[in-house]
Amino acid sequence: MPGISISGTNSDSHESFLKAPNFQNFETPPRVLVIGAGSRGTAYAEAILEGTNATVAAVCEPIDSKREAFGRRFIWSGQSSRQPGQQFENWREWVEYEERRRDTEAKGLEIEPGVDAVFVCVLDEMHEEVVCGIAHLGVHVCCEKPMSTRLESCVRIYKALNHAKENNAAKGKKKDPVFGICHVLRYSPHNMLLRHLVREKEVIGDILSIEHCEPVGWWHFSHSYVRGNWRKESTSAPSLLTKSCHDIDFLMWMLCTPTTTAASPHLPSSITSSGSLKYFRKSRKPIEAGSATNCLSCAHEPSCSYSAKKIYLEKHLTKGNADWPVKIVNPEIEDLYQSKGVEAASKQLLADLAEDYDDSTPLEVRNKRNYFGRCVWESDNDVCDDQVVTLTWDDDGEDTSRGAKTALFHMIAHTEKQCERRGRIYGTKGEIEYDSSTITIHDFATNKTTRHVPHAAGGGHGGGDAGLARQFLMAVDAVETEKMGTQDAQRAFLGCDLEEAFRSHAVVFAAEDARTKKQVVDWESWWKEKVESQLAL
Repeated sequence: MPGISISGTNSDSHESFLKAPNFQNFETPPRVLVIGAGSRGTAYAEAILEGTNATVAAVCEPIDSKREAFGRRFIWSGQSSRQPGQQFENWREWVEYEERRRDTEAKGLEIEPGVDAVFVCVLDEMHEEVVCGIAHLGVHVCCEKPMSTRLESCVRIYKALNHAKENNAAKGKKKDPVFGICHVLRYSPHNMLLRHLVREKEVIGDILSIEHCEPVGWWHFSHSYVRGNWRKESTSAPSLLTKSCHDIDFLMWMLCTPTTTAASPHLPSSITSSGSLKYFRKSRKPIEAGSATNCLSCAHEPSCSYSAKKIYLEKHLTKGNADWPVKIVNPEIEDLYQSKGVEAASKQLLADLAEDYDDSTPLEVRNKRNYFGRCVWESDNDVCDDQVVTLTWDDDGEDTSRGAKTALFHMIAHTEKQCERRGRIYGTKGEIEYDSSTITIHDFATNKTTRHVPHAAGGGHGGGDAGLARQFLMAVDAVETEKMGTQDAQRAFLGCDLEEAFRSHAVVFAAEDARTKKQVVDWESWWKEKVESQLAL
């Protein structure tokens, strides 16, 4: 049977974005500030310019070279000179500028325009200070996932954004800011069609169970979660949050989020989880590696799958890729490769990979940087490389569509596939198997199997990055042009609001409580104790 792309209508639900165009033209294009010019900030800037006629108007970035490269590519290319308000070293500098700009504007004096929306793409642990620090300005905010790295921090963000809405109401302002969270799995054509078929069309009847797997990828995990920024819970967060909050949100979207705005969410009843750091630890180190702590001084390196030289140099740079993950080792390598060639770039890369630490290196120094040539069995990582989470729902009254069901999630590092999710959904009338490219439905009554091949959108996360950026800005435009109120725009274009985004994060923290305490978490009791008690303060 021929594959299909998303083209159907869905006018009776908030998922009307199934009909969203690939390119969105705004009559008054939104102006966007990107805070953080790293890989995610760059990805969203690309998505904004490729999918809409919105303007990337400004950037906040403390590293001069990254700020300059970002600005040259997205902001002031083709301009004879830099304009005021286009670049800032940090978000605080922008806040001071914006407050002065608004004071000048309020006096009726001529001033450059401000921004309508902000994409927050700084390090995870900085999200709270940035989002809370700009909330009073009332700009529309789209925050990279996770919302923050600790439950208490997420609560403070939730309260700050709600407080900003209350201040708006007290001042008689009609427009509340839109809030988006970068749970981009919701916005890929594949996943939008999957949910449409399961929840809207009910092609397999009522859902009884879901098995969902995120295969992280063997070298990807070693790059980001053994050698990289997200390797330690103390300096970052558990890998279930930093890597897989996408997937927990996906399951909540599939099983908890209602299909109409009038319905309430079907909340889980209990959560369990098990997992640990199974492989990337010293006891698993090959005997041949001896006492070596760095790949470039290790006798086992030529035979080692996790050789940094193989991963960064041979697998990527010498094949022409100086982008991610190579530029994460050293942001300057990409420019060096383009200006002086592969030989100069390779020399610099090897010098970076040779950097190491020993017992005399202060902990605060080690915690503030990454050592990408470090042996994966000698690193200071401690996050899980294998974890399972089970979410259980009880029957909810007489509505069979809100009946008892189970979701099982598995995050595993040691896979050939890299972030290409796969799973099965079991229903009362049939079964669905999905991966990142196809959706296969088997109908029990007819014994027929139907295969769908959704539109393969380009960009990150199967088109999810582009979809999220476009949908967020469509919500912003709807509010700014007063075509919709904020809550309606959130639902119509994002399918999610602040409360739902916060709840998905809370489920991750509840699962971590279940794992670390080896207990079954009762959701209602946990929510009252851990969340409602903080919100009441």
